[in-house]
Amino acid sequence: MKEIQPIAIPGIHERFLPFFLKNIGNRRKVLDAGAGHGAMSRKLHELGFQVTALDFNKELYQCKEVPFVEADLTQSLPFPDASFEIIIAVEVWEHITCQQRFLQESMRVLKPGGLLFISTPNILSLKSRFRFLFTGFFYSFKPLEINLNDGLQHISSQSYDQIVWMASLSGFQLLETETDKKQNTSCALMIFYPFILLINILRKSSSRHNQKTLLLGRILFFRFIKPI
Repeated sequence: MKEIQPIAIPGIHERFLPFFLKNIGNRRKVLDAGAGHGAMSRKLHELGFQVTALDFNKELYQCKEVPFVEADLTQSLPFPDASFEIIIAVEVWEHITCQQRFLQESMRVLKPGGLLFISTPNILSLKSRFRFLFTGFFYSFKPLEINLNDGLQHISSQSYDQIVWMASLSGFQLLETETDKKQNTSCALMIFYPFILLINILRKSSSRHNQKTLLLGRILFFRFIKPI
């Protein structure tokens, strides 16, 4: 069987799976939202999950074992209420234009007690902050091609608390956050950490954005739950 190459940055799928597999209980019905080539859909299918893949471009999809639905994540999802026990959106958040609509629709099609997993680049890492300082773009973001709408550009850079706030607005509760790995550049830039602490003290700012996990991590993993 030919291996399906993910669209995501190399290594993210391998690091996402352990985060996904812990604490999911007996939930098995999964919507892979923004499935891309279908690499993650196949992995979950091979692990025994009942997977439905969804994306807006069926031409990219390569996983014949998993049924595919062509749809736009920023519009109404073509499923009845309470259709799924889990929704995953791996490296999708930064590609879509209306995250709030996606969250609302995810809330609708999830069963009570269902889980929503999101991964997205961590723009709060020290590497990302310095990159923005010198280039005007966060880590994993670059100038947009104005006339291109292929769904592959990174168009939405949002921080940890912005994502959590938006999910909460749609009714989700945050269960857990992790990062996929530490960035070597961010680790080297920790020499500036005392200055960050000092500025927070002087400005009486919240230290939430300056947790070491956020300062060092490359990709953010979120696990949300739809309350019962």
